[in-house]
Amino acid sequence: MQRTISFTLNGKPERVTVDDERMLLWVLRGDLGLTGTKFGCGTAMCGACTVIVDKEPVRSCSIPVKDIAGKQVLTIEGLAQDGKLHPLQDAFIKHHAFQCGFCTPGMILNAYTLLLKQPRPTRDEIVRHMDDNLCRCGSHNRVVEAIKEAAAGTRGGVR
Repeated sequence: MQRTISFTLNGKPERVTVDDERMLLWVLRGDLGLTGTKFGCGTAMCGACTVIVDKEPVRSCSIPVKDIAGKQVLTIEGLAQDGKLHPLQDAFIKHHAFQCGFCTPGMILNAYTLLLKQPRPTRDEIVRHMDDNLCRCGSHNRVVEAIKEAAAGTRGGVR
């Protein structure tokens, strides 16, 4: 059913009129032009489509847009502030924590939620939290190092 859905997107009010059963991923990419969120598996298994909804990581390929009404959504495009990359983004670059980069937005956003909850995670906590984000290139060790550095340098990597 077509419906107008209002929510906060990357800190700004947003309203879209769409089929309320349409997946958030397709609204972000198709209707709002935010292509940083990637389509991977379509079954909420790979993490490429991870965004943050009310400070929790969510697989946007499996959440209907109606379920985000009134909520706060953060995408990779909203993580940088005033043209300056977030410390996690900087750390991913410094540690070459990607190869093809396809999984990177989902990885960074999932890591961001970890640092919201646990500002100084151990290596094991990072590995456990990131376990469901898949990377075909095998950058996992560099991802862990990037998250550790962001946490150490920024009081948990969160501004």
